[in-house]
Amino acid sequence: MNCRRATKSYEAWLGKQTRIIQADLALKHREMSLDVFSFMRATYYRWAQSWNKCRDDFTKAPSLLAVGDLHIENFGTWRDQEGRLIWGINDFDETSTLPYTNDLVRLAVSARLAISAARLKIRPIDASKAILEGYAKGIAEGGRAYVLSERNRWLRSTVMTELRDPTKFWEKLEALPTIRHEVPAKVRKVLEAALPRRKLGYRLLHRIAGLGSLGRQRIVALTEWNGGQIAREAKALIPSACVWAKGQPNAPPHYEEIVSRAIRCPDPFLELRRGWVVRRLAPDCSRVELSMLSKDRDEYKLLLTMGGETANVHLGSKRAIAKVLRDLKRRPNTWLNQAAKTMSEAVIEDWQDWRRSTRPPGNSVRET
Repeated sequence: MNCRRATKSYEAWLGKQTRIIQADLALKHREMSLDVFSFMRATYYRWAQSWNKCRDDFTKAPSLLAVGDLHIENFGTWRDQEGRLIWGINDFDETSTLPYTNDLVRLAVSARLAISAARLKIRPIDASKAILEGYAKGIAEGGRAYVLSERNRWLRSTVMTELRDPTKFWEKLEALPTIRHEVPAKVRKVLEAALPRRKLGYRLLHRIAGLGSLGRQRIVALTEWNGGQIAREAKALIPSACVWAKGQPNAPPHYEEIVSRAIRCPDPFLELRRGWVVRRLAPDCSRVELSMLSKDRDEYKLLLTMGGETANVHLGSKRAIAKVLRDLKRRPNTWLNQAAKTMSEAVIEDWQDWRRSTRPPGNSVRET
């Protein structure tokens, strides 16, 4: 099955799980053609399929509750119950039981592809080394949440740049189109329950964000409260694409389970209600894209920290950690770089096939 057929099959399956926004899905298809980094972010379903077929040694490792769709733009910030700024993995939509190596390899592949797209300047071999070093250290030492206060000030200055300015953030949200069609009553109820006061008037907006989840409903309630704007988002939650890739019967999502187990400071506004992920949106409570990061960032240190945060999440699977440590020790220091190279080649091949199959007749597309 080539990538185009896999996409058609996955989207047919997706349509059975939730209501699809066809315009957003069409946007996703266009974004998939732009560059290989965007393609990878948008096609976790294809990654899951390729991973299952791969027989290399790096796929034969102890399993645990893994993020699945981990990449370098799946990190963000939020405020904990003490009001402290926290940094960590931002999205667990594709959580599934997988070899622990899946998350490390996918993270390293995303770094490698970002380098090829000139979004990172570090060498691929150093990117893999940093991720593996941070992960191994985190697993061995039991992990620690990334609180951006008296500790990790370098990380705070890296992610909290002027591109996350509150004025720009709220202007962007205000500009979103108001939803004109009827919104399901249960969605209204989950959003109203997440607001700070009952019977607070709000405007419902259609939000387009990310790549992998494009096509699913994202509904934002925007309002004013006590002198300032506030927003809550509800995103449709479905089973991981791993369920589709393995041809299994539908299984419940593991989002809540992986978040509650991980070594982290929880986001008090993050909730799962009636099949929807509900969260607070704010300038300091959102995903951090590479374009938002400080220009003088230490990329090795950043990737090392991403490896450490991956360990924080994996440490929630306590029974698997001893096996993970033994498996890490048996592997050569270069295994992650080689695995990332192998999987990158598979992603690039899929991307090129996708572009050829979607190219209008007579048009030439420059390969990069």
